Amino acid sequence: MGKFCLRHLSSLPSFNSIYAPTPRVLPNCSSSSLAKFSDHFSDLCCNGQLIEAFEKFKTDIWSDPSLFSHLLKGCIQNQSLSLMKQLHALIITSGCSSDKFISNHVLNVYSKFGELEIALNLFSRMPRKNVMSHNILINGFVLIGDLGNARKLFDEMRERNVATWNAMVTGLTEFEFNEEGLSLFSEMHELGFLPDEFTLSSVLRGSSGLRDLIYGKQIHSYILKSGFEFNMVVGSSLAHMYMRCGNLVEGERVIRQMPVHNVVACNTLIAGRAQNGDSEKALDQYNLMKLAGFRPDKITFVSIISSCSELATLFQGQQIHAEAIKLGANTVVSVTSSLVSMYSRCGCLEDSVKAFSESKHIDVVLWSSMIAAYGFHGQGEKAIDLFKQLEKEDLEANDVTFLSLLYACSHCGLKEKGTEFFNLMVGTYKLKPSLEHYTCVVDLLARAGCLNEAEAMIRSMPIKADSIIWKTLLSACKIHKNADMAKRIGQEVIRLDPKDSAPYVLLSNIHASAKKWEEVSDVRKAMRDRKVKKEPGISWLELKNQVYQFRVGDKSHPKWVEINGYLKELAFEMKKKGYEPDTGSVLHDMEIEEKEYNLVHHSEKLAIAFALLNTPESFPIRVMKNLRICNDCHVAIKIISEIKCREIIVRDASRFHHFKEGKCSCRDYW
Repeated sequence: MGKFCLRHLSSLPSFNSIYAPTPRVLPNCSSSSLAKFSDHFSDLCCNGQLIEAFEKFKTDIWSDPSLFSHLLKGCIQNQSLSLMKQLHALIITSGCSSDKFISNHVLNVYSKFGELEIALNLFSRMPRKNVMSHNILINGFVLIGDLGNARKLFDEMRERNVATWNAMVTGLTEFEFNEEGLSLFSEMHELGFLPDEFTLSSVLRGSSGLRDLIYGKQIHSYILKSGFEFNMVVGSSLAHMYMRCGNLVEGERVIRQMPVHNVVACNTLIAGRAQNGDSEKALDQYNLMKLAGFRPDKITFVSIISSCSELATLFQGQQIHAEAIKLGANTVVSVTSSLVSMYSRCGCLEDSVKAFSESKHIDVVLWSSMIAAYGFHGQGEKAIDLFKQLEKEDLEANDVTFLSLLYACSHCGLKEKGTEFFNLMVGTYKLKPSLEHYTCVVDLLARAGCLNEAEAMIRSMPIKADSIIWKTLLSACKIHKNADMAKRIGQEVIRLDPKDSAPYVLLSNIHASAKKWEEVSDVRKAMRDRKVKKEPGISWLELKNQVYQFRVGDKSHPKWVEINGYLKELAFEMKKKGYEPDTGSVLHDMEIEEKEYNLVHHSEKLAIAFALLNTPESFPIRVMKNLRICNDCHVAIKIISEIKCREIIVRDASRFHHFKEGKCSCRDYW
C-alpha cells in the first residue's frame, strides 16, 4: 500500500504545484456547500480512500492545511507508515510543520505506530508545544509499555489537564501497577481535577486488579454523586469491578439499572459469570445476548470460549468456534489463544495444534497457550521445542510462558530441563518468580524424589507459602511413601487451611497404604471434629450435546442397573488380563470384597462404562474428573482401552491422560 501510494502521489500531474500552490477560488460558495465539501473529504479519508481524497482536494489542502489532519488519521486506519512519512514530507515542504495543530497530529500518528524515536525527535524540534503535545507523547510511551519515560515526562510538565492524568492513570492500571494508579488518582482529585468517564473506568480497573472492594465502593459513591451512574463506560466498568471482587449480585444489579444495554454490558455479564466460576450461566447469557440481537465481538468470544474450556463442553465449543468464523473473529489472536486452550482442555490436542498453526498472527500469549496445551497433555518435549521456536521468532517470553514450560517439565519428569528454565527466567530474562512458578519447581523436584530439596525451597523462597505449595509437596510424599515427612507437611497445610479436605485425604491415603487403620481413624476424627467434608469424586462427559454426570457409588442414575451389570462384565474381563484391584488405596478397614466393590464404582469408571454402552465402537471417550485419578483407576482404564480397542481420554484435576492400547500418555508419571 505504502509503495503504491508513493508512486501514485509523485506521478500526479499537479504534484509540483505543492511548491507554488494555487488557491482555489469559490466565489459563490454557500456555507452548506462548504459543509458538503468538508464532509465528502472527511468521508473519503475515513473510508481509507486517501489517494482519491488527495487528488480531488489537493488545492484545498494547501489553502487550508488543517485538512492534513484527516489524511493523517487515515494513515492510522490504513496502517500505512510509509504513506505517513510521505505526508510528513509534504507538510514540511509546504511550510505547515510549524503549525501546532498539524504538528500534534503528526506526533500522534508516529506515537500510534510505536515510532517513539521519530516522535521524540519531532517533539524536541517542535517550536511550539502545548499540553496536548505532551499528552500524545505520554500515550506513546504507555503504548509500548515504557511507563518510566511516561512518568518522567508527566512529572516534568508544568501544566496538565484531565487528559494528562488519564493517560498516566490508565497506563499504570493497564500494566497492573494498580496501587500506583490509584495513588495518582487520589493526587489528581486533591489538586482539584474533575475525573471524567475515562478516569473513572481506569480507576475501577485498578480496584478490580487489587480486588479492593472497599476502594471500589468509594468510587461507586463518587459516581453516584457526580451523575455518572448511567454512563455506559462507567457502568460497565463498575459492574466489572464488583464481579472481579466476587460480588456477582451487585455487579448484575448495576447492569440491570443501566438505561440502555449494549455489547459491552453483555460482555461484562458474561465475563463476570465466567470469572466467578458460573460458566453455565455465562453460556446462558451468551444465548440471551444473541436473542436480543447483539452481535458478539472478540471480547465476547474470548470469555465464552473460556467458559466452554472450564465446562469441557466440546460440542458447544465447536459451535461457538463456527460462529466466530462466520463473524471473522477467529483471526483475532486473543480468540485463537482461547480456542487453543479450549480444545486442549476438552481433550482435543490435535485441534489445538490446528488452530495454532492456522493463525496468521502470532504473539507471546498464543505461543504460551500452545506450550501450556502440550504440557497439559504430557508432551513436555514438544513444549520445549515450541519454546525454542518462540525464541527464534524474536518473541519475548513472559512469566506465563515460563509457567507453562515449568508445568510441562514437572509433569513429564524433566527435572534438569525444568531447573534450567527456572534459572533462565530469573537470570537471563530478569523475571521475578511468582508463587505459581515456585509451586511448579517444588512439584518438579518433589516428583523426582528430591523431597528435602523441595521443602528447602519452600522455606527459603522470598514469598509467603500458601496451602497449595505445601499440598504439592504432600502429594509427592504419598508417591514416594515418605510417611514421616507427610505428617509434618500435612500439619503445615492444615494450619493454613484447616477446612480443606485434601490434606486429610492425602494423609489418610498414606496411612491406609501402610495399613495403619488407627491413624486413618484419627485423621477422619479430626475431619469430623472440624466439620470438614471430603469432596466427592465427580466425573462427567458430553454426548450429543448433553452432559452426563456421575458420582462415586451413586445409584440414582436412570441407567444404574445397566451400568452396574456392564462394570461386572468389565471387571471379569480385566481380571483375565491380569488386573488386580488396588485395595490398599481404599481408606476404610473393610473386607476385600467391599473394597473391590468400592473401587469398581469410582465415578470415572461409571462414566466410561456409560460411554462404552452409548457410543460407536471407534468413538473416542472423553471424561472429565474434579479430583486426581487414583492408582487403581489408572491401571484399570489402561486395561479397558486395550480390551475394548478404544482411545479413552481422562482429564483429572492435574492433567490429561490419553489411554490407548493399554498404555497412558503420562507413562505412569503423574
